[in-house]
Amino acid sequence: MAISMFVLGFSYARSFIQALALIVLTSIPASQQAIFAQVFSASDPHKSSLESVKDSAAISPPIQGAPATQATPEELGDLDMLHKQYQAAIKAYSQAPQKSPAIWNKLGIANQQMLLLDEARKSYETSLRLDPQNADVINNLGTILFTLKQYHNAEKLYRRALRINPKASLIYKNLGTDLVAEGKFKKSLDCFQTALTLDPTVLDRVSYYHISDPTSLQIRGAMNYYLAKSYARAGMYDRAIDFLRMAIDERFADRKKILADQEFAALRGLPAFEQLFVEQTDQ
Repeated sequence: MAISMFVLGFSYARSFIQALALIVLTSIPASQQAIFAQVFSASDPHKSSLESVKDSAAISPPIQGAPATQATPEELGDLDMLHKQYQAAIKAYSQAPQKSPAIWNKLGIANQQMLLLDEARKSYETSLRLDPQNADVINNLGTILFTLKQYHNAEKLYRRALRINPKASLIYKNLGTDLVAEGKFKKSLDCFQTALTLDPTVLDRVSYYHISDPTSLQIRGAMNYYLAKSYARAGMYDRAIDFLRMAIDERFADRKKILADQEFAALRGLPAFEQLFVEQTDQ
């Protein structure tokens, strides 16, 4: 677990990767999610969605008496993103004759996947100048500041995004992670709890994709520990144990600390919970 992962607004991986997924980048407005929805999956893409992307980005077969239709730069860029060809996606999006706020946001995501943070930031800021009330793009800009360890400024952006879209469970998760980095553990727990209340599957959905981020082991461990608390409060004990295991692996928690925490009282006696400490002893 040497590196953490960003989750960019399209694909979620399963439990092991989820614990590493500190930040979620929301990608595109709901009106444009027909192409991307549930496509960029690290583990379980939906065939029908994948086919819709291919269909939309490929050259259409000729209809009798009509010329073939050429894919637009945006459609080609979307297909490149699907195949994780981010440099090609940047080139395609850049060739769009008129760049909409959505294209600038996609450019930002592609640049961020390439770890070109300055270019990503400029793209997000351009998107926001064209559409200042887009909570998704504000969230994405917040992830840049988080990566740069400007946690207080990132927090302000996440809160701004939530004022626009107070039902965004993914942004609540990002805010919770940022608050962990700031050492505001009680407030982070409240955010994680709100995220799970809004969407109990917030860490399970297969619609986001990832970017590496060398976030400190301490921050990842704390995030996993407080996510475990949130799952325990929600009665989702298997998920709580999964995140406790990762918090232990990251040396944030041990048997003594976990047993002393009343948030985990309901887990005691469960075979999987007891196995945590057997695994710890065997290490």
